[in-house]
Amino acid sequence: MREHAAEFTARGAKVAAIGLGDAHYAAAFREESGIHFPLLVDAERLAYRAVGLKSANILHLLRADNAKARRRAQSGGFRQQKLGANPFQLGGSFVFGPGNVDRYAHVSQTFGDNASVEALLAAL
Repeated sequence: MREHAAEFTARGAKVAAIGLGDAHYAAAFREESGIHFPLLVDAERLAYRAVGLKSANILHLLRADNAKARRRAQSGGFRQQKLGANPFQLGGSFVFGPGNVDRYAHVSQTFGDNASVEALLAAL
């Protein structure tokens, strides 16, 4: 998202990320990742539960799609630095519109299963 944030802003969207952990962990992630959009902290995982995000298990580490995503991230220079409070919490990507309209929802099935930028932009 960092590389494409300007594309979303140009279309009138506001980008934000929600992460687990505490403010210290979020600050370290913000510095490490170089994001400039808001990074919110949800230590109790309330937002995660509200939108029905899933949790992985140890077997997800062996999945072929996870291995492919890990190689893609490593080739892009990304490294996992530290495990958060719940390392098995999976993510998701959402586009919400004015008037409390859900325009797009992607619930990750495993680690590295992220919505494509194209799909997110198309939802705008």
